Amino acid sequence: MAVAAPRGAKHSHNIDVMLDRIREAVRPYPRAALFELADLGFRTPFQLLVACIISIRTRDETTLPVARGLLQRAPDPAAMAALTLDEIGQAIRSAAFHERKARSILAIARRAVEKHGGKLPCDFDVLVSLPGVGPKCANLVLGAACGQPRISVDVHVHRVTNRWGYVAAATPDATLRALEQKLPRRHWTEINRLLVPFGKHIFTGRLPRCSTCPVLEFCHQVGVVRTR
Repeated sequence: MAVAAPRGAKHSHNIDVMLDRIREAVRPYPRAALFELADLGFRTPFQLLVACIISIRTRDETTLPVARGLLQRAPDPAAMAALTLDEIGQAIRSAAFHERKARSILAIARRAVEKHGGKLPCDFDVLVSLPGVGPKCANLVLGAACGQPRISVDVHVHRVTNRWGYVAAATPDATLRALEQKLPRRHWTEINRLLVPFGKHIFTGRLPRCSTCPVLEFCHQVGVVRTR
């Protein structure tokens, strides 16, 4: 049942405590698709970049099996480049905009073979120069595959951190810049892994579950009118 958003005195943000609590709160829920794939062994920059492209405007429940199926068939740029555009498109047809994504994936595979010796480098500028790749995917890959401290801001990271009042930014790009200035670097990669399931299952877009939120005392509930 929807209720008016609870108010009251709030503690200052203690991001270490908050993320510790969220780490426990999201344990029962499915992990974000790219981190799940990495745990399954698909952890090269090419593999996670392909998965990230597939994930755009596509639910994790679809992304995970679709990406896993394609990458089992073509786990590296050379194998992917050997497929036809139609073969890639058919393999990812359950994903949104699959034809456009298939063109990007094939072009990336060919460029990796022709210009990078069959491997994508852990280089932000190289990654964002590839077709269909923006900062979100580049940072996810650099964090999850390359071990670089990088913040990837998707809809969940953007919404949650702004509702907390931890940052105040109108767009995901602005949220990224604000988090880079404020969030300790030790949390940069993990914040996406944690806030995706947190944002999907607890701190939802509509009617967030404030009654069971583990960090309610720190959350300024910016823009929240009604909750569960």
